[in-house]
Amino acid sequence: MDILSHALGALSPLNLGLALLGVASGIIIGALPGLSATMAVAVLVPVTFGMTPESALIMLGAIYTGAIYGGSYSAILVNTPGTPSAIATTFDGFPMAKRGDGDLAVTLSTLASVVGGLVGVFALLTVAPLLAQVALSFGPVEYFWLAIFGLTLISALSEGSTLKGFMGAGFGLLLSTIGIAVVGGDIRYTFGSQVLLGGIEIVSALIGLYCIPVLIDLVASPESHLKVDEKQRGIRLREGLMHAWIGKFNLLRSATIGTGVAILPGAGGSIASLVSYSEARRAAKDSSSFGKGNPQGVLATEAANNATVGGGFIPTLVLGIPGTPPDAVILGALLVQGFRTGPELFTTNANITYTFVGGLFIATCLLLPLGLLIGRYAFKSIISIPKALLVPTIAFMTVIGTYAIRNSVSDVIIMLTLGIIGWVLNRYGFKPSPIVLGLILGPIAEQGFVQGFLMGRASGSYAVTFFGGPISLTIIALSILSVFYPVIKARRAQRRHTNDADDSRQEVSS
Repeated sequence: MDILSHALGALSPLNLGLALLGVASGIIIGALPGLSATMAVAVLVPVTFGMTPESALIMLGAIYTGAIYGGSYSAILVNTPGTPSAIATTFDGFPMAKRGDGDLAVTLSTLASVVGGLVGVFALLTVAPLLAQVALSFGPVEYFWLAIFGLTLISALSEGSTLKGFMGAGFGLLLSTIGIAVVGGDIRYTFGSQVLLGGIEIVSALIGLYCIPVLIDLVASPESHLKVDEKQRGIRLREGLMHAWIGKFNLLRSATIGTGVAILPGAGGSIASLVSYSEARRAAKDSSSFGKGNPQGVLATEAANNATVGGGFIPTLVLGIPGTPPDAVILGALLVQGFRTGPELFTTNANITYTFVGGLFIATCLLLPLGLLIGRYAFKSIISIPKALLVPTIAFMTVIGTYAIRNSVSDVIIMLTLGIIGWVLNRYGFKPSPIVLGLILGPIAEQGFVQGFLMGRASGSYAVTFFGGPISLTIIALSILSVFYPVIKARRAQRRHTNDADDSRQEVSS
């Protein structure tokens, strides 16, 4: 009963108002290219300094929840992820929008975000201490293999040529090595330029590789950006609920994956959404429809990346180890207020903790009405704005969003350069997703490998260090399966097709 009474503390008028304001602010900021969830939380942190810890947690959690969801708007409507975790949403969300189902895609994103968020909150409430211990089992070597596993997903995510997918990932890995090394501090591939010392900023690259090619195509093509249907209302809740019910196992699996990945510090929503998308595609009867506007692809990615909100708070609150970048900002804000995290959080500070969990639950529920309302407005605005006004508006937001990350004109130049490179590569069949994936996972893989190498040299056995742990062996096995599964599946389909053709000939001959 104490837990329930503490959780009901989130229903106070002040906390309800903060949750509502936080979700709405997060959605709007997250929908703008370049203004990530981390930036949304960081910008609004000073507002919480005069609040009690539980109210501050509720507002910051609501902002985080809204921003992660808001990234799906631009991913679906303009093929530009508003946040890095929405990368995989572009795979099927934008094709749905191009064929006239953008309103359905936004509705599906809202429903999946609510389901994923609730699963993450449930995990935070029930199994936080246990799952937090799992995070402690991951060392540098395990993170290295986890990054490798993420890269192997390219074989399942590549649209068309798998070889081009791996080549794109290799280009992304090369980009991730520019600047000062993660371990050791060596300066690499800067060509004497001070601008490149800080490396390629991920969100800048994300905007350039996704948004600039879209803008170029909008200018070059006389056709409308999205297909317009007079019957489109902006909200297709009944149809969305039907798709969600059909994909209920996909939703729960994806939300569970998102929660599990989020407890690993540094993994984040981008890896969670890619893994869940890969699993949804692998489990589907017709995997060829993924990447062409399959509603289950949108459900999988959005359920996973919103589950990372609750899942990421597990190591943050229980261990004091931020699960995701926004968690690090929130943790810093709480430390300023004198709030201490730790295993005793659910006992000595139970009133604050359970009030926050209740507030996070309320914020997730508020996603449904607010998301559908704002999504309807965003969808109708995108399809009704003339292209002559839409292009400069998006271009302005991309430049401002890129500049705001580090207040650097150099980031804008890098963004534009990568955008032109991405447009050229796209014309030759190289998609931006593998490049961005390589750029995101490169530092994780490099840091894990170098630290593992040093550990192996100290212990006298590299083989035992890299291949001796059960977690490492499990991830290696999953990586091998991920690489060869598409080949095995294609051969099975070919064999089945051959057998069906033989049976048909035998029937005709008889």
